Amino acid sequence: MKTTNLQLGIGTGSGTLLSVIAQLGMYDMLKTAVLAAIGAVVSFAVSLLLQRLTRRSR
Repeated sequence: MKTTNLQLGIGTGSGTLLSVIAQLGMYDMLKTAVLAAIGAVVSFAVSLLLQRLTRRSR
């Protein structure tokens, strides 16, 4: 019985994921990737800045 529930969940999740991917265009995926990269760079820069500020205050 648990195997059936697992298979149903995997099937439902996979179908939902594939339908969402089909609705997205290449422009949307590229835009998301660029925004994620910018967010990662800004997060890294802020982390470095905060490390330097905390070192100086000690």
